Amino acid sequence: MQPQPDVFSLQNYLNSSIPSPYPSHFQISSPFPINGQNPNSIYGFQSATNNPQSMSLSSNNSTSDEAEEQQTDKNIINERKQRRMISNRESARRSRMRKQRHLDELWSQVMWLRIENHQLLDKLNNLSESHEKVLQENAQLKEETSELKQVISDMQIQSPFSCFRDDIIPIE
Repeated sequence: MQPQPDVFSLQNYLNSSIPSPYPSHFQISSPFPINGQNPNSIYGFQSATNNPQSMSLSSNNSTSDEAEEQQTDKNIINERKQRRMISNRESARRSRMRKQRHLDELWSQVMWLRIENHQLLDKLNNLSESHEKVLQENAQLKEETSELKQVISDMQIQSPFSCFRDDIIPIE
């Protein structure tokens, strides 16, 4: 069995001198009748008479007002939700556009790099071919040089003139 709340403690709490966050000209009433308060004055509403018909009209008016207020609150909340939803959609659309723009830029960069890579490969192939040609030409020239040196050497040996000797023309 759960303990019952201590009414005296609750009344003491409500009557305590805790500073109110509201300015002193606001009248805040307790939702509970305290020390002989009229039970009809709950939430600060005073009924003009204790007539049941009057109370019924007052109750109907207050529930009608509360219903209108609740409907207004719901409308405000729905409007806020709609605005937030529209804002989120716009934000998502902008985000998709940014993403698409970034993707397009990346694809453009990929294409540019592929073209550059192809050009560099062509250049490398051309340089490799040129290098091979130069190496072959160099080998051929070395061979020709060697042959010409042999011809000159043979000529010097067979020549009766001393001007063609080794001491005059050095052969390497």
